[in-house]
Order: sequence, then structure tokens, then C-alpha cells
Amino acid sequence: MKASVAIQVLPAAKDKDELIRIVDEVIDYIKNTGLNYYVGPCETAIEGDSYDELMDIVKECQKVAIRAGAKSVSAYIKVSYEPKGEVLTIDKKVSKHHQK
Repeated sequence: MKASVAIQVLPAAKDKDELIRIVDEVIDYIKNTGLNYYVGPCETAIEGDSYDELMDIVKECQKVAIRAGAKSVSAYIKVSYEPKGEVLTIDKKVSKHHQK
């Protein structure tokens, strides 16, 4: 993997149920990208070989939230990019911490 992003989408919503519904739509979009992803309690990590593809996904996440009914959306984004090497994969970062 050449790049990974972590995105926390924070839609403006009338209540917690609406917020969860909108975030779930964003996560469904991420699932449908075909890239490897990991949903955590505060953010979703996505990894791939194309930095540009990941940035397009980050941009589309905002639009998905708006189409889902958010009046506005904020996001916190972390990016790891290694154009001539490899970034640490999601699996290498977290699998050892999960219960079996």
C-alpha cells in the first residue's frame, strides 16, 4: 500500500439517530469503493495504492453526507503517503490488539 487515510465525518444532524444514519451512509459508500477499510469508533481508515483515488474518496464522503441530509459537514482527516515505499497496513497496525 502506498497510501492510507483516516476520516472522521461529522455531519450536522438534528439528533444522534440522524447523525448515525448519515455516517452509516458514508461508511456504505466507503465499503462500495472496493478498497480495504477499517471502521473504528471514531474514524474509518482506508488504504490503497493511489493517493489521488483516496483523496477523491475523502472528497466524496463530504458530498455523501450532504446528500444524506446533513446541512453541513466537517471532517478530520489523517493521511499517510509513501510514493516510493509502503505505508503500514491497517492489519499491521491493529490486528494484534483485537481479541480472538
